[in-house]
Amino acid sequence: MTQDEARAWLAERCAVSRETEDRLESFVRAVIAENEHQNLISAATLPHVWSRHVVDSAQLLHLRPADSSLPWLDLGTGAGFPGMIIAIMADFPVILVESRRKRFEFLRSQAEALGLDNAIVHAGRLETLATREAGVISARAFAPLSRIFELAHRFSTEKTCWLLPKGRSVREELASAASSWQGVFHVKPSLTDAEAAIIVASGVSPRKNAR
Repeated sequence: MTQDEARAWLAERCAVSRETEDRLESFVRAVIAENEHQNLISAATLPHVWSRHVVDSAQLLHLRPADSSLPWLDLGTGAGFPGMIIAIMADFPVILVESRRKRFEFLRSQAEALGLDNAIVHAGRLETLATREAGVISARAFAPLSRIFELAHRFSTEKTCWLLPKGRSVREELASAASSWQGVFHVKPSLTDAEAAIIVASGVSPRKNAR
């Protein structure tokens, strides 16, 4: 997907308003500028930021259940992908969990600069976040699948939708997690990377016979 194709996809599939487009543009500029001071994203992806990071994040919105009313919980938000992109494009609460000081300071400053009242930045490890129910739990380059479930299961309900972008190891991670976790799992191809996929899961719970 080229940069022009990425922008066209956002316009056609997400029907972004001019205000949302301006916020996305502003955030992308901020990420690129801040990348000079801290390693937010790989330098190799800078020329492809709209496809590799923006659309890669935005595509998750289409997988969110339409009847979900609970907050979106994004684990290890890092540079803001997907959490900040979701917060920019939606009006429901998005909780961004980030433990690294420079990164959560960047996220907070951007949420304020962009007027994102729905973006809630939790500065600390996930273990320090008070338990609350989440409608969606996302994690991009955060941890292996089993570890994600172990850390975040307390935020999930039977209806929680887990949206977990993964690379070429997706099948292996699913097989490994299956020994300890059960639920309904689907693997959706990524729009931005032929070697990547998105695990879409619901009803996730620990197996009673798991060791």
